[in-house]
Amino acid sequence: MLRAAFLLTLSLSAQTLPTAYKQYCAACHGDSATGTDRGPNLIDTRSLRASSEAKIRTIIEKGTSGGMPGFGNLKAENLDLLAKTIRSWNASAFDAKPAGDLAAGKQVFEQKCLGCHMAQGRGSSNGPDLSSIGRELTIREIEAQLKDPNSRRGKRNSASCPSWAFCPDNPWAVVKATLRDGKSLRGFARSRGRHDLQLQTFDGKLHLINNPISVEEETKSFMPSFPSDPNLVAYLSTLGGIANGKIASPKTPTSAKEIQQIQQPASGEWPGYHGAPSANRHSPLTQINTANATKLKLAWSYSLPHMGLQTTPLVADGIMYVTAPNQVCALASDTGREIWCYTRNRADATKISGDAAKGAQRGAALLGSKIFFSTDDAHLIALNRLTGALMWQVFMPEGLPGAYGATAAPLVVGDLVVAGIGGGDAPLRGFLAAYKADTGEEAWRFWTIPKRGEPKSETWVGNALEVGGGATWLTGSYDPALDTLYWPVGNPYPDTDGTERKGDNLYTDSVVALNPKTGQIKWHFQFTPHDLWDWDATEPLVLVDEVFQGKPRKLLLQANRNGFFYVLDRTSGEYLLGTPFVKRLTWATGLDPKGRPIVNEKAKPTMGGTVTCPAVRGATNWYSTAYNPQSKLFYVMAVEDCNLYRQAGSWFVPYNDPANPPQKILRALDIQTGKIVWEQVQIGAPESNYTGVLSTAGGLIFYGESGGSFAAADAKSGKTLWHFNTSAVWKASPMTYTVHGKQHVAIAAGGNILSFTLND
Repeated sequence: MLRAAFLLTLSLSAQTLPTAYKQYCAACHGDSATGTDRGPNLIDTRSLRASSEAKIRTIIEKGTSGGMPGFGNLKAENLDLLAKTIRSWNASAFDAKPAGDLAAGKQVFEQKCLGCHMAQGRGSSNGPDLSSIGRELTIREIEAQLKDPNSRRGKRNSASCPSWAFCPDNPWAVVKATLRDGKSLRGFARSRGRHDLQLQTFDGKLHLINNPISVEEETKSFMPSFPSDPNLVAYLSTLGGIANGKIASPKTPTSAKEIQQIQQPASGEWPGYHGAPSANRHSPLTQINTANATKLKLAWSYSLPHMGLQTTPLVADGIMYVTAPNQVCALASDTGREIWCYTRNRADATKISGDAAKGAQRGAALLGSKIFFSTDDAHLIALNRLTGALMWQVFMPEGLPGAYGATAAPLVVGDLVVAGIGGGDAPLRGFLAAYKADTGEEAWRFWTIPKRGEPKSETWVGNALEVGGGATWLTGSYDPALDTLYWPVGNPYPDTDGTERKGDNLYTDSVVALNPKTGQIKWHFQFTPHDLWDWDATEPLVLVDEVFQGKPRKLLLQANRNGFFYVLDRTSGEYLLGTPFVKRLTWATGLDPKGRPIVNEKAKPTMGGTVTCPAVRGATNWYSTAYNPQSKLFYVMAVEDCNLYRQAGSWFVPYNDPANPPQKILRALDIQTGKIVWEQVQIGAPESNYTGVLSTAGGLIFYGESGGSFAAADAKSGKTLWHFNTSAVWKASPMTYTVHGKQHVAIAAGGNILSFTLND
């Protein structure tokens, strides 16, 4: 049988070993190849499992630096035989393909294993995910684990006890915790320290326990032993990971209750990038307020291996989820202790463009049992919230030409996950795509650049249409009452040269209002027609219901990168108000009655360069804004700056006027008039501060100061009430949440997540 060629006993007999092994290898690696104090084990070793036969042969021939000597004097046939033999001892079950009835094995697996384990996006979360167990383990390891789940007890993640086995301190060890009130809980110790425990009970709930009286670890695995079943082993061996594309529908689809929890988050929860789908970062929490803000203290910090974090943390059921480039981690929101982390390799930066290649990643989205996340190379993935296991993944560009990347947090709309793409400063065709949350199946796709002959293609005159940009690199907004999705669209390409794209270039620099079930457009509003200055409309689209100029309205508010603050009626896209929120604005002399800019012809880029305001980074950018319904003010971090714009080459360069240096200023605007009510001028370089704002019903505005401090200001006056120095270069926006009845405020600073709460 084919299986017999690979299946060896855990202790090899001397007769099965090649003569060359006995002569050259056994003295260090042991007669049974299980290792000695002079050489490591050569059986079921993960490093060897990941090595090709050719690589193993090279190690044998040339040795290792400072370790094993080389055996270049061996005959070629002996080198080949040794490499082949050692590779076979470490072949994964997936490669070995053991014999067995796969259909029968699948039936056993579904009946006896899926009740605890998950595989290929289906099953439960009371055990490790098995989606790639065939590639991770050998046949011997699978059989041993089924026969005796305690067979590999040892130190977690050591060679003697890999992460899938039952080991002390592993995330699937069963413990009984006695609480301070005398009650007890039994479940999996997903993570723990001396003073805290993150316990997953068998009903799939995570409990954050501080200072338990005692924690007793059970001596046996929760997993029962299985009798020898070659069919089950054969089926498990076929599980080689999650491929790109949709998966089969789960037995329990997304419920209406789970959707409601995202559309109308409970007080103290923050399940999406903006908190609520309205994109208004205003929290109803009042525990931290103007009277006690001076008592804020750092509760905990958590570090990620990326110094320019742009993530907004999510919090649901006491668990915080944070992101870095191609990484998602779940933390206990009361202590910051890590529960799990999912990591995948970064993409080749030469094959993607823009901020994704530089490591920008702004967050994730939650729905039901899943967390959704976009990778740098434009994959949308779904992870299990309890375990971090990959449930499905799709490649959003689907083979389209162009250096597509992704940086934005997805947006959950009903039972769909909507995600955009980056790279709009390179030749590509922008789009927005929606996928079914349960399976990853594409529901619709909206193209921000029409094809020739389609409606709005007449707004492109020249050869730029096919690759005209229009990236969708910031998370949009959603109004459940109107059932309308609002998404901001980026700049056209080429950025500052409009000779081959005459016309308005729709739908670049626009907000598009879409039917979220079909992706069909309802209306659009273009802020900067025929953009020549790279002023994406990718700033937050804040949805508020307010009396505007004497009439109740459903409003859409945006402080645009082009320097104008806009108020639109979000039911129709009607333009209601547009006023400058910066003083250095030279590209336009104003807006006409329909909101179309009156362009200053002298401000257009030339080959030699033209000084124009705002600067290319905009009068503001992607960082968060907020509207406080108590103060009736809109808050934005504004930038007073200009650039020299050229049509080609280095198409923008800094323009420094010593008498009028660049400034970053936190401003509060009256939405009825657009006038500045108060402002806080920042000290420090504007480029060091890409933080947004958080408004709370406690009368506070939280934001990062350009000098590196995290600050709280009075929402009505702008007076600074509290600050905490981090020395960070800000690239993220704050959020707030409640855990154990205490309000916290959190923000990413440099490479750290910081969480603050009131001093007891």
